[in-house]
Amino acid sequence: MTLIHSELRDLGDDARESVVTEVGGVPISGLLAEAPSPRAVLLALHGGSTTSAYFDCPGYPELSLVRLAHRLGYTVLAPDRPGYGSSASYAHRLAAPDVRADVMFEAISAFLRDRPRGAGVFLTAHSAGSELAMRMAGDPRFADLLGVELAGTGCRYHPDGAGILRTVGPDSPRPPGVGDLIWNPARLYPSGTHRGASIAVPAPPFETEAVVDWGSKVFPELAAGIRVPVRFTAGDHERVWCNDAAALAEVGAMFTAAPRVVLNSQPNTAHNISVGHTAVAYHLGMLAFAEECIVAAEHGEFTGPTPQFDGGPVSPRK
Repeated sequence: MTLIHSELRDLGDDARESVVTEVGGVPISGLLAEAPSPRAVLLALHGGSTTSAYFDCPGYPELSLVRLAHRLGYTVLAPDRPGYGSSASYAHRLAAPDVRADVMFEAISAFLRDRPRGAGVFLTAHSAGSELAMRMAGDPRFADLLGVELAGTGCRYHPDGAGILRTVGPDSPRPPGVGDLIWNPARLYPSGTHRGASIAVPAPPFETEAVVDWGSKVFPELAAGIRVPVRFTAGDHERVWCNDAAALAEVGAMFTAAPRVVLNSQPNTAHNISVGHTAVAYHLGMLAFAEECIVAAEHGEFTGPTPQFDGGPVSPRK
């Protein structure tokens, strides 16, 4: 398939709809923008303390991943992760990671039903959403998975955030200083999005537990089980996770079964990458990688060095 200008769709409000399905008595909500003959399905999982609105920020349609990807010919599904949106009051039933994965697989099947999927599904996730995304990406049930994009996560805390984030726990789910870590520098965000007033919601209690051994244990274990191409992005102003070249190379080395790993440093970008001034640049880069995954799935495997840093080979770690 070749994308031509006449296939582009309007970036209007009528493209996406709010959807709800039920899985085992638990309502799962989200956003869906359906393309009649999609190149693929883009599945987007939001991070912590927000909802699917993260990918379609109120008042800023020009930043919206949902609208941009739909305009470029993708069906886009951005579900509210289990414990968020319509399922927030059911969080006590969703604490186990395997349960959340099962619920999400069933919800995706219900949302997409017999809708065409094009070449398959491309999965993207931000921050705390990476746990569910990586768990699903390594699951054999995801037979039509084309590739994965991860952002806002990592395996080692940034020095600026290490002291703060090590205090996260059931009694302190959002310790003082977390807002400064993820919403500064303020100049990198449109004024109406700073501090996330329009998209912020409480996180379910179980989400704080995942932070404790994420970088040292869970992330490496899940990364090793992913067998599709991976693109990993860190903002150059990321202050939650280490974002220098050595840290990116360390992350890339954990995806031992992936046929291709691209490590991307996004300029002028802080933690909340999809609602900053560089959101469109980031989304276009992600979708370019998705296009490469579509071509690889249809016409052959990737060639070239693995991993790659910003499209080039990673310098050996010293």
